[in-house]
Amino acid sequence: MESSTRREIQPGYQSGFANEFATEALPGALPQGRNSPQRAPYGLYAEQLSGTAFTAPRGHNRRSWLYRIRPAAVHQPFTALPSHRLVANFADVPPTPPNQLRWDPLPMPAEPTDFIDGWVTMAGNGAAEAMSGCAIHVYAANQSMQDRYFYNADGELLIVPQAGRLGIFTEMGKLDVEPFEIAVIPRGVRFSVALPDGKASGYICENFGALLRLPDLGPIGSNGLANPRDFLTPHAAYEDREGDFELVAKLNGHLWRADIGHSPLDVVAWHGNYAPYKYDLRHFNTIGSISYDHPDPSIFLVLQSQSDTPGVDSIDFVIFPPRWLAAEDTFRPPWFHRNVASEYMGLVHGAYDAKAEGFVPGGGSLHNCMSGHGPDAETFEKASNIDTSKPIKVDNTMAFMFETRTLLKPTRFALETAQLQAHYYECWQGLKKHFNPEQR
Repeated sequence: MESSTRREIQPGYQSGFANEFATEALPGALPQGRNSPQRAPYGLYAEQLSGTAFTAPRGHNRRSWLYRIRPAAVHQPFTALPSHRLVANFADVPPTPPNQLRWDPLPMPAEPTDFIDGWVTMAGNGAAEAMSGCAIHVYAANQSMQDRYFYNADGELLIVPQAGRLGIFTEMGKLDVEPFEIAVIPRGVRFSVALPDGKASGYICENFGALLRLPDLGPIGSNGLANPRDFLTPHAAYEDREGDFELVAKLNGHLWRADIGHSPLDVVAWHGNYAPYKYDLRHFNTIGSISYDHPDPSIFLVLQSQSDTPGVDSIDFVIFPPRWLAAEDTFRPPWFHRNVASEYMGLVHGAYDAKAEGFVPGGGSLHNCMSGHGPDAETFEKASNIDTSKPIKVDNTMAFMFETRTLLKPTRFALETAQLQAHYYECWQGLKKHFNPEQR
């Protein structure tokens, strides 16, 4: 028989980013003055969860102390699960074409599929075992995880819902996440996902490298872009459940399962700075030009994973939210460009201002290193003839970009799926020759 107790504190969130949090679901569950007392309150076990090396500088060190009903080591041995749709070593994928690539949304699965089984890898670089690079996945699910829990040893997960809400029950509390919000689940944190709307789809950037952080603002000053106070971590909550459950682990791109006789979401109190969090993209404070020229997309940076080269990130998470365009005598959509970085774009809602059609919510595009891209022919003609003495509101949109310094290699699935748009290149073929050496 299964016994069940869940205790949650409401309201469910604390604000801040990478600070030291302290939260308890029972009064006095957090030990005072020491992290690992000989006897923790309520008969709990003390366990440290470290997301960085023990010796990392204080400003970069991420760790939390968990006070839980049972230690994380209590489970049966793991056995392998098939995971043919996941990739974690991008040396093993097919050769990367220099073509511009674009995909329609994944269809919702015909069979019952939960959040974990609904992943498929579209592209990535590096390798999980080297703790370098990333994997970009899309997910489509139509069933809540039932008596099933998951953790990812390969990297932290940046989840971007496109359709359907996610109830993410983690060891450290619950995150309720809806489209227009994002969630970040740190490497190793155990969780389960419920689907309040019955189905859900979206995007995931799996970060193998340095942990995501807020960018420095430099000349912008002390305010702007994403504000730290808008990042929310959960209050402590716990499940005291016993029964027959499954714990799924992802390690080096492979899935493993173990029987576990209790819920692993049994943390009664915790403190530290290594925790899941969420952020509402609608709170982003957009920066732009009020004179002339279209600034680089780095002004839309929400989170970054820094590399070993100053100023060059392993991953940039950039959004293109509703905003005013006011630059005079300026081509206002994103200009035609080729750049050293590689870009995977997705669309959460509405339309993207550089494409008239074809790029739809739930779909994606990949423009790799030095692949030429930019607005399609219809968008170019329209933007070239508007009255730039008047500002324009770009509305009804929420697009984003996972940008990396390293080539994004599409997987075999991404290159062979029926969702790949074979004629994407045609959106630029209508760009006419306007050159006339006799007329300036």
